[in-house]
Amino acid sequence: MMKYAAALLAGASMLLSGVVQAAEINNVRLWRAPDNTRLVFDLTGPADHTLFTLASPERIVIDISGATFSASTGGLALDNTPVTGLRSAPRDGSDLRVVLDLSREVTPKSFSLPPNQQYGHRLVIDLYDQAPTSALPAHAEPSATPLPQTPTRSVAEAGQRDVIIALDAGHGGEDPGAIGHNKALEKDVVLAIARELKKLIDAEPGFKAVLVRTGDYFIPLRKRTEIARKHNADLFVSIHADAFTRSSAFGASVYALSDRGATSETARLLADRENRSDLIGGVGGVSLDNKDQILASVLLDLSMTATLSASLDVGQQVLSSIGNITPLHKRRVEQAGFMVLKSPDIPSILVETGFISNPGESRKLVTRSHQQALARAMLTGIRGYFHRNPPPGTQLAALKSSGKLAQGAREHTVQRGDTLSMIATRYEVSLASLRQANSLRNDQIRVGQVLKVPAASMLVKNDP
Repeated sequence: MMKYAAALLAGASMLLSGVVQAAEINNVRLWRAPDNTRLVFDLTGPADHTLFTLASPERIVIDISGATFSASTGGLALDNTPVTGLRSAPRDGSDLRVVLDLSREVTPKSFSLPPNQQYGHRLVIDLYDQAPTSALPAHAEPSATPLPQTPTRSVAEAGQRDVIIALDAGHGGEDPGAIGHNKALEKDVVLAIARELKKLIDAEPGFKAVLVRTGDYFIPLRKRTEIARKHNADLFVSIHADAFTRSSAFGASVYALSDRGATSETARLLADRENRSDLIGGVGGVSLDNKDQILASVLLDLSMTATLSASLDVGQQVLSSIGNITPLHKRRVEQAGFMVLKSPDIPSILVETGFISNPGESRKLVTRSHQQALARAMLTGIRGYFHRNPPPGTQLAALKSSGKLAQGAREHTVQRGDTLSMIATRYEVSLASLRQANSLRNDQIRVGQVLKVPAASMLVKNDP
């Protein structure tokens, strides 16, 4: 009996040893971001590794325990990266040594990632630039040709600036986001929408947009808000197209941060999922096993009531506008603990353009026509908010104070708790003009009713 047990133990040991030794690098992927390069090794199993640098010439050496290398590296696009070559060879019999040849000094960072819905085990090597690789600002596409200024755009007078909108396309690079019908990737859909929205915003007098993510690469959640702050953004808009546990879930949503926690179970699930994607960036301090701690870590002590109020206000404007071109999941702004909404000084909203897990919505989300329609709707909401609430020192503020800021007709979807007088005050129109525009005999309105909001005249005073 003892011999049988010993044999079992020996066999188990050999099996476990075989699992470790079976780790194989079968694919290599590479992304270039404005300030770093990410290299990802796809492995068939977990493996320990160590990393060190060598100089003259610059190299990075990665030793991987019990691994083999079978990936093809001929298709790697090394242009505009510090990597000039990749070599590998067995080391000490059972280990693997991978050497990255570099054209310049970098600061490396490495970490392992467990399997997700798209990839298996991964070893991630981030190479951070020591100095800017070009004169382009961090938000610009390195290979992009600057767009010409729109001829009709007004020129800012001295001391008058544009309203800056930071557009954050969610996910990117190693983090694909949700995967929808026909393998549609959330990261691709939302970047396309963000690019369309930037074109529209840049064509608006008094507005300018900056893309937080300009290509297919990953940016940690905290850094996304830092980029917006560096550009002195007046509004941060994070764009997503998420998935849910039920494929029947549909409709667009808009979220603002809640200092009390999520306002619905759907909001909790989505918020938890988005916050986890910071682990893709190697932030190891966030525990996946304790959701309360995750939410507690991202829900700041919001002393900035004005910022949250502005987020809810612009969020409702955007939601109402989106509701004109696509179904809504909820007709009011939801609140949840999304990490990208935590900035205490920038009004921030997260727009779920639809559920990419719904086959019907997924088919629409990948089309350029629907992406353009969503962008136009978001622009309408953003423009309407800032025409009513222009930040001090902007062209819009100067035009409003002089009575020259024209506003076109808009629509408002009645929410629970709305009154006609509240809506009139919100859009800075007279109660009489609001009644007339909607052929109302009295001030009674119903939830879900769509009201036409007449063009506001900055010279009209309150009702007599």
